[in-house]
Amino acid sequence: MADYKLIIQRIGLVGLTNILLSLSGIILLPILTKNMPVEDYGIWAQVSVTVGIVPAVAMLGFPYAMARFLPSSKSKEENREIFYSVFFIVCATSLFASSILYIVSEKLAFLLFDSNITVVRILSITVFFESMNGLFLGYFRASQQIKKHSVAMFGQTVLNFLLVAFFVLLGKGIVGAIYGVLLKSFIVSLASFLVIASQLGFQVPSFGHLKEYLAFGFPTIPGNLSSWVVNSSDRYVIGILLGTAAVGYYSPGYSLGNLIRMFVAPVSFMLPVVLAKYYDEQDIDTVKTILSYSLKYFLAVAIPSVFGLSLLSKPLLSVLSTPEIALQGYLITPFVALSALFSGTYSIITQVIIMEKKTKVTGTMWILSAALNLGLNFLFVPFMGILGAAFTTLIAFILNLIFTSSYSFKKFRFDLNIGFIFKSIFASVLMSSIILFTDPVNILEILVTVVLCAITYFGILGFLKGFGRQEIQFCKEIINY
Repeated sequence: MADYKLIIQRIGLVGLTNILLSLSGIILLPILTKNMPVEDYGIWAQVSVTVGIVPAVAMLGFPYAMARFLPSSKSKEENREIFYSVFFIVCATSLFASSILYIVSEKLAFLLFDSNITVVRILSITVFFESMNGLFLGYFRASQQIKKHSVAMFGQTVLNFLLVAFFVLLGKGIVGAIYGVLLKSFIVSLASFLVIASQLGFQVPSFGHLKEYLAFGFPTIPGNLSSWVVNSSDRYVIGILLGTAAVGYYSPGYSLGNLIRMFVAPVSFMLPVVLAKYYDEQDIDTVKTILSYSLKYFLAVAIPSVFGLSLLSKPLLSVLSTPEIALQGYLITPFVALSALFSGTYSIITQVIIMEKKTKVTGTMWILSAALNLGLNFLFVPFMGILGAAFTTLIAFILNLIFTSSYSFKKFRFDLNIGFIFKSIFASVLMSSIILFTDPVNILEILVTVVLCAITYFGILGFLKGFGRQEIQFCKEIINY
């Protein structure tokens, strides 16, 4: 029980941090959309997409390798060797990636950033510090320093909001906003490195196990790249085919629907480290229990959120952005919300593959999904506009979940809680009638409606006995432990 309690506490801490991170983007939305042209907001979205992929590739999958191998480290010396082996390599690859972006800044600006070369040059420097941030956060995660990880994430989130808002409200526009991101990345990466160096000291590593780390981490790059294609390349395709204004209409609805991912983020963050321990000890029953409970608790909040966000998309976007953006982009949210539901489910089921160290399998699945998604984007976007991009994203996530589940369950099965899923859907449908009846318009009406929906949903779920006695007792024991 002590192990379970520690897991729940850490997931809760990471969950609170991720909720703040997700909501900060939504809170920043009106500051950006109401203080700059929609074309500039489209550039902001392109910057966010680029920051999401270049560091992921530049890190060569080392954060995943640390999460898998560092928990088995027996001494401070081993930790130091692992960290600095990875640190020096990532420094080199990140500098290389930043240099390439700077060299091609003119062409890239013309293609994706509305010919704003200054933004791309600032972005090229930002990419280096974001890569280092990713590495440092990966170390905190792998060494299970969850409080430090959460503090770094919290500081990063608050600094990003304050600095971006400051420069935008000062009238510096999109260039000021990107400067804010760069300054945030520099401050957080420097602070994180100083903390890690104070723990480990400094040494030039021998790189003795680098081949093993690369063998585990490098195959995740195609998966990461392909995952990015499925998740984010639609912004690039829209920008190329329809222009940055269309990206500006598309992104707010996408961000709103993507809020559902914050529910699975803490679970998928903790599971690789936690499950590796039990799996290596051959405690398969505990592994199955953790996976089953993780999936059930994610679905318990994700399913009603899909219904709620889909129906509240238009009034929420009207409040958070502009009426024009709301009218153009509210239909994006239902597709993205459903995609996020399937993505979250995938994040839990794929842990089976990670435990088996079959990262090449996930990479192959993502490559196939990415190829399909990218091809369908170029096919559908010219005819369906931004709605076509949302539709193809949903198709890609559905297929990827099917492939992943099929492979994972050949290794071993855990309870998917099918009966609970039907109960949750039924409760969500009844809950949705409140939204249709109240038809909220302003922020106060929306908040009241959300509270009423939450009470109704969990009330119906309780009446249907969505959670069994064993699970309720388990929660009580965790709380009272």
